[in-house]
Amino acid sequence: MTDKINDPVAMWQKMVGEMEQGFNSFANKAMASPEFSQAMNRVGGVAAGAQKQLGELMEKYLVTMNLPSREQVTSLAERLQSIEGQIGEIKSMLSQMVASAGVAQGTDTTPRPPRTKRPPSEGGEQK
Repeated sequence: MTDKINDPVAMWQKMVGEMEQGFNSFANKAMASPEFSQAMNRVGGVAAGAQKQLGELMEKYLVTMNLPSREQVTSLAERLQSIEGQIGEIKSMLSQMVASAGVAQGTDTTPRPPRTKRPPSEGGEQK
């Protein structure tokens, strides 16, 4: 085996460990300062503003291309669900009305004309 002093992997691990410790201590000191929090607040505000402008730009683009926006599609989906719910309620009310009227579902209640024709007899004559 190679000696730990001459081992390049061990030296690399030691160097990376020291760099991590140094970076962590620097980052902790930087994040503790009020200037850092103010800068992060400004960056967050800029990012939020940029996102809002991008959303408005996309909305204008979709209107120009005659395409619905995400909000419009979501609104349509909500309205469609509401309509489907109302149709379900109407179906259940109709089935209750039919059941209370005493008519079996699926039967035809229209009167039929009387059957006046008779089937032909075995000789092919009609009576």
